[in-house]
Amino acid sequence: MSDIQETLYNESEESEEEILPFKYSITSYGADYPVDSLVKRMRNGSIYVPNFQRGYVWKPPEASRFIESLLLGLPVPGIFLAKEQDTQKLIVIDGQQRLRTIQYFYDEVFGSLPEDYPKSRKFSLTKVIDDFKGLTYSTLSEEDRRRLDDSIIPATIVKQDDPSDDNSSIYHIFERLNTGGVKLQPQEIRACIYHGELNDLLAELNLNQAWRSIYGSSIPDNRMKDQELILRFLALYFEGENYQKPMKGFLNNFMGSNRHFNQQNKMEITHIFVDTIETAHKILGRQAFKPKKQINAAVFDSMMVGLARRLKQGIIENEESLQANYQDLLNSPKFLEVTVNTSRTTEKSIVQSRLEQAIKSFKDIQ
Repeated sequence: MSDIQETLYNESEESEEEILPFKYSITSYGADYPVDSLVKRMRNGSIYVPNFQRGYVWKPPEASRFIESLLLGLPVPGIFLAKEQDTQKLIVIDGQQRLRTIQYFYDEVFGSLPEDYPKSRKFSLTKVIDDFKGLTYSTLSEEDRRRLDDSIIPATIVKQDDPSDDNSSIYHIFERLNTGGVKLQPQEIRACIYHGELNDLLAELNLNQAWRSIYGSSIPDNRMKDQELILRFLALYFEGENYQKPMKGFLNNFMGSNRHFNQQNKMEITHIFVDTIETAHKILGRQAFKPKKQINAAVFDSMMVGLARRLKQGIIENEESLQANYQDLLNSPKFLEVTVNTSRTTEKSIVQSRLEQAIKSFKDIQ
């Protein structure tokens, strides 16, 4: 069994109560979109449908019944969209399945996202009333096509006015609406809200062979917890002195503010992560950051920051010294109190303590 099945991710951090640090100023308004207008906007990219790992999950009967409702003139649930500040595109916060369904019906194929719906599979209506059974968009009567084109799907559109330098409110709206099915993990939501160059780089760094060996699987985690660990290291390395609880909000702010490499550039970020993780793998081995044969997020983030700070001075010649200091730190009751033996690993004082201990432990290694 691969180690990925045993990888520990501090439960206390995933379930931490997040108190919003300030009130938002958000503009919200309603809009009624004809179906053909929505299809046009999705095709030209002005409405951006997030592409999460699970992708499109509706089966043909579910999708067909939704199209049937529109053809019969029945009311359908609205969708929730957020306007991006820099591109003015609309991100789909809620309603992804409905929007994909109408686009697939107009394209007459189930999309290529899920493997079990290859492009060769024609989208014809099934388990609907006899008048529509087996029909595609092009075989509908002209009257029914016009009725479908003109069918209205209500939308609520939100735009964050203040603060104006991030999209953090969109993250919170997304998270709070995300109540059905398999709940999305924080990094999955970030990948949508803060899509851009930094998000692309996280996916690229996640394929580093040394990192994959330490993480315990050659296959990236489909819940993006491996990418979140990389983000966590980078955020604490660059902004650890400014850390404020909660960890989720801290990571949101870092990813949002550096979404297009506004603070650090791609080369700098790549160099720091690759040098650090490859040094850890070479000297500490694939069991690095696993105090109990499992990756511990608090051990990982602090030791990676400490090692990265030391590597700024140059390569490590004395590998035995790094191994010894690593083991001493991992066996230190004081370090264990702020990593393994606490459920409060995101408290500011605890984060700062473990970072300081790791930086001090690795600082003077030759």
